[in-house]
Amino acid sequence: MQKFFVNQEQIGKENIKIIGEDVNHILNVLRLEIGETILIGNKQNGNTYLAEISKKNKDVVIANIIKEERETTEPSTYIHVFQGLPKSDKMELIIQKGTEIGVSEFTPVEMNRCIVKLDDKENLKKNQRWQKIAQSAAEQSKRDIIPTVNFAKNFKNIFEIFQEYDIVLVAYENEHIKTLKDELKKCTNARKKVAIIIGPEGGLDKEEVNEIIKHGGKCVSLGKRILRTETAPIVMSTIILYEFNDMN
Repeated sequence: MQKFFVNQEQIGKENIKIIGEDVNHILNVLRLEIGETILIGNKQNGNTYLAEISKKNKDVVIANIIKEERETTEPSTYIHVFQGLPKSDKMELIIQKGTEIGVSEFTPVEMNRCIVKLDDKENLKKNQRWQKIAQSAAEQSKRDIIPTVNFAKNFKNIFEIFQEYDIVLVAYENEHIKTLKDELKKCTNARKKVAIIIGPEGGLDKEEVNEIIKHGGKCVSLGKRILRTETAPIVMSTIILYEFNDMN
């Protein structure tokens, strides 16, 4: 069953109004008919409704609310991926797959070894594109929320929010002793907030690693094999959710 997200003001007591690009998707891609059921999520609070299409035209689709879904699809662990800006469309893949897995927030980061540099206009354009990818992946995987995709930040500006997290982990190829599992065992809060930092294609340089450690981050190894920058956050997020029994 297809899921769509709408704003709070589109949700009434008895029905929900779908507008914008989703109308074309319903009419011309999915070709859904009156009487078919869909899931609709509230972007603001994560509530999800089972609804039946009752009216449709080229501008709007109206769906009558059948019931509010009570079972959540969200993990109890909050994962925030700080990703060194990669080349090409790799950031899109990271956001898409990370959303499917259960990541809650993404922040692209300009690091010393990043080839990609974004000016303000490019940053805005990329952010709009990435947020749409997050929404599409959230709809496909039936997430209750759409993960937040922040504007790209400079490396020196990421430390100000570290204190919000129970643990900050950096995947570092030169760490050969501390494993991800070892560090996760130290996190005992019932609802955990985890920040993970991934370098770009060229990896993190030593100065950046030292700065992360200085601000409370922990270096961890992801094993003997070196993962691509787009693979590391997907693997790391999956392991974190598995170790915290949060894959159900």
